[in-house]
Amino acid sequence: MGYWLHRNIIEPGKLPLLLALTAFVLTFVITRVITRMIRAGKGPFRNIDSGGVHIHHVVPGVLLTVAGGFGAVASGRQGVGPALCAVLFGVGVGLVLDEFALILHLHDVYWTEQGRKSVEMVVMTAALVGLVLCGFLPFGVNDVGRQELADRGSVIVSVGLNFLFALLALSKGKARIALFGVIVPFIAVIGAIRLARPHSPWARHFYRRRPRARARSQLRAFHHDRRWAGLSRKVQDWIGGAPDGPTGASVHTADRR
Repeated sequence: MGYWLHRNIIEPGKLPLLLALTAFVLTFVITRVITRMIRAGKGPFRNIDSGGVHIHHVVPGVLLTVAGGFGAVASGRQGVGPALCAVLFGVGVGLVLDEFALILHLHDVYWTEQGRKSVEMVVMTAALVGLVLCGFLPFGVNDVGRQELADRGSVIVSVGLNFLFALLALSKGKARIALFGVIVPFIAVIGAIRLARPHSPWARHFYRRRPRARARSQLRAFHHDRRWAGLSRKVQDWIGGAPDGPTGASVHTADRR
């Protein structure tokens, strides 16, 4: 284990990235445990208020992200300084993305249906950073051989094609596939060649006068959502807690931190 850590993490200079990812995941998990305890009225934790203003944990998260980010830019890749900055950055990002939905909607939607976006963003971020940590590089540059790497033209073509596939997948309403396709190009190719989602820019432009393609797109989206939506919601509820129902407690009066 020690040899693997040194050969694959420390020697390539990925220790700060590993520390940031670990701090990010642990911060999110601990934060969700605390907020769920506050929501249930258990434990010693309470909301933080100052002068009648509720202090969301995105506030210290932003401060830690700024401190860790600028500290990492100002430091090198070895030593205690970069490691400390990486931990600060990971903790800050964990606090910020835990309230991503609040930032997106500019409203306290933490325990609502819209709040699921925070859990989804955290999971996607952890997965993407994990792929980079394992050696995947954006746009498939890691798949280019030494001879091709010496030829800048080959690298530019490779990056351009992978970016095009990711862009096509995004235009077809497959944002997750496009995002992961930036790191693993083959995924973007799958998203680019498959049918577009019904309300995507591609479908609105190219399926407008093709009723059969539009019907196939709607049918495929229906079956896909019916197959995976329920499982996705269960996983999100297990990770972040189930949102309030129509008759649940108000997210404003029964806040959480």
